[in-house]
Amino acid sequence: MTSDPLPLAQALIRCRSVTPADDGALDVVEAALRPLGFAVHRLTFGTTPNLFARRGTAGPHLMFAGHTDVVPPGAAPWTSDPFGAEVRDGVLYGRGATDMKGGVAAWIAAVAQVLARNPGLPGSLSLLITGDEEGPATDGTVKVLDWLAARGEIPDACLVGEPTSKAALGDTIKIGRRGSLNAAITVHGTQGHSAYPQRADNPVHRLVRVLHALTAEPLDAGTDWFEPTTLQVTSFDVGNPATNVIPAEARARLNIRFNDLHSSASLTARIRAVLAEHAPRHDLHVECSGESFVTKPGPFVDALLRAVRAATGREPKLDTGGGTSDARFVARHCPVAELGAVGATMHQADERTPVAELRQLAELYAAVIEEMLR
Repeated sequence: MTSDPLPLAQALIRCRSVTPADDGALDVVEAALRPLGFAVHRLTFGTTPNLFARRGTAGPHLMFAGHTDVVPPGAAPWTSDPFGAEVRDGVLYGRGATDMKGGVAAWIAAVAQVLARNPGLPGSLSLLITGDEEGPATDGTVKVLDWLAARGEIPDACLVGEPTSKAALGDTIKIGRRGSLNAAITVHGTQGHSAYPQRADNPVHRLVRVLHALTAEPLDAGTDWFEPTTLQVTSFDVGNPATNVIPAEARARLNIRFNDLHSSASLTARIRAVLAEHAPRHDLHVECSGESFVTKPGPFVDALLRAVRAATGREPKLDTGGGTSDARFVARHCPVAELGAVGATMHQADERTPVAELRQLAELYAAVIEEMLR
């Protein structure tokens, strides 16, 4: 049993698992889990490799969710091989060191530490590890959760190992995320000569009125756990090279980051109502990458708070900021929160984490397990 996360993190980083490639990363995870008593299932949906492993069958059932896929190294120069997993001056360098191969390694090391102290650990532990978090996220966590639901194995609670800490390990626990909705609007008009506007129907004017109506007033003032909802116009395009032609159509795109006062359905209904008033001839295409969710303080969040205090001495902030993560899929099934490494260098050149901090993360995760499976 490996109770030191460093060798495992290095082995994972050396796998060039840039989405959608796996390059043996899940083999590394499986090889570490089987000696710890986990039953391992390799699950492929579409072309996406996933892994679900569980130790024990009794409750409570605590699951760790994470991913072994990473973003490309990028064009910016690195001071070492992005997949070399070099340790230099006490710091581990490599793509995925923080997001989130380091987190996966720390959780497995934490399990080994806990089992060394308590071989008869009650309840059950599981891991859901996907290779599809940094990509489309269509055949990864969401599909494995459906598979678990069909088997009656949905956990009682789930910790997602995203790098949520901001300045110091454990300073932030994410208990929710805003939803994200993208809308593409095309307003149709009647093309004509700009000198004779009475013979045309200018879609630009109509679209401007639509956007003004959508942006003139805030959607809300925020809630107890969320910032105010934001609506941003991300594109406005007419594609008209002529100076004296009223175009036939105008297009815009919106992104709405919304709190728990809204849903994708309610926001879509609002957009449709404004369009019906100002631009009856239109096309609207909406995509929602995730609904808002929040796991309010209760037994699970309280246990995480106790674990962070015990392992780090810090009082973490409960937060719902940032973008989206696979926690949005887990939230449909059980309470979920996110807790992980300091994410200052994730997706950057020279992504890195101090080795001492990686080991402290394993200790923190061990405290979480012991708090949850008493």
